[in-house]
Order: sequence, then structure tokens, then C-alpha cells
Amino acid sequence: MNVYYHEFLTLTLIHFLAVIIPGPDFIISVRQSTQHGYRIGCITAVGIGCGISVHVFYTLMGVGLVLSQNHIFMSLFQIIGALYLLYLGWNCLKGGSTPIEINMDVTSEHRTISYHQAFMTGFWTNALNPKATIFFLAIFTSIVSTTTPLYIQILYGEWMCLVNTLWFIAVSLIFTQPRIRSGFLKYNSILEKVMGVLLGAIAIRLILGIEF
Repeated sequence: MNVYYHEFLTLTLIHFLAVIIPGPDFIISVRQSTQHGYRIGCITAVGIGCGISVHVFYTLMGVGLVLSQNHIFMSLFQIIGALYLLYLGWNCLKGGSTPIEINMDVTSEHRTISYHQAFMTGFWTNALNPKATIFFLAIFTSIVSTTTPLYIQILYGEWMCLVNTLWFIAVSLIFTQPRIRSGFLKYNSILEKVMGVLLGAIAIRLILGIEF
């Protein structure tokens, strides 16, 4: 049990440091929260957390190792992930050119996108992130012992899903505070374009890193 406790603490530390580093998940979480409010931000956070379960599942089933060793499949997965980020970036750029009317009451039921759309945006942003594939494969193969029971490894994965969800709920809470949100919305056009460019840059970097 002490071995599992050490594994758990190591995984928790490394994973949390990776989560708090701004990336596509953070950009989408901030955008959803400032544009659509706290509830949509929270649903997006749940989607991001559930997206991690995809990586955990195929890593534990050995599919992640197969993907990483198969050049064609891994390249295809990276291309799909990059294209999705480009799609999100393009939506941000289009949003930055369109005036929006936002309800500043974060407790209001008014929303401009459905809960399902919010969830799926968060889910696919994480599930199609090729860097997450490499990350989970790396930490599970280098930190988790091959003798660790599968149910313990599943608990590790569920914990990481929960941590991601709670972190981005916290991000949503911060960025829907009236003063912070009003500041973002004041410069919405510029910030939308900046987020679009950042997502596009991440996607292009992924594409350039693919070995054809």
C-alpha cells in the first residue's frame, strides 16, 4: 500500500503541474466562461475532465502504446487533433469580429449555447489533444509499476479526471467574477482574436512536429 501511496502522490504532483500550465483546455475554459457564464464554464470543465478518461482508458488497455509505436496512426491522430484546434481557433477569430451581447448575471439561466454543446467542446478539446496521449502514456509507463493492480490504476485515472474538472471549475469561477469578466468583455474583440491566434499557433506547432 505504501508503494501505491508513493505512486499516487507522484502522479498527483506531476499531473497537477501539467494541468495548471495554460494550454488549449485553459483557453477554451476561459472563453466559455467569459462568453457564456459560470454554468456553461462548469459544464465545459466537466467535459474536459471526461475527455481525460479517453486517454486513461486507451493507456490502460495498451492502445496508447500501440499508437505511439505506430507512426501512421500517431501522425493521423496528431493531424485530427491539430485540425480541431484550428477549428476552435477559427471560431474565436470569427467571434472576435462579431459584436456580442452578454448577460453579466452569472447565476442567470440565460445562455447562448446548450449544455451539450459546452460539454462536447470541453470533451473534444481534451480527448483530441495528442500531447495528452504522450503525457499519459509517459507517466503511466514510467511511474506506475507493472505490478500495480488494474483497479488501482483506474482509481489513479479517475482521480486525474476529477482534478482536471475541479481545476477548470475554479478557472470558470475566477473568470466569471463580475470585475474580471467585465474586463474581458470590454476587450472581447481583441481577446477573442488573441485566443484564436494562440489556438492556431498550437495547432500549427503540432502539425510541424509531425514526422511524415
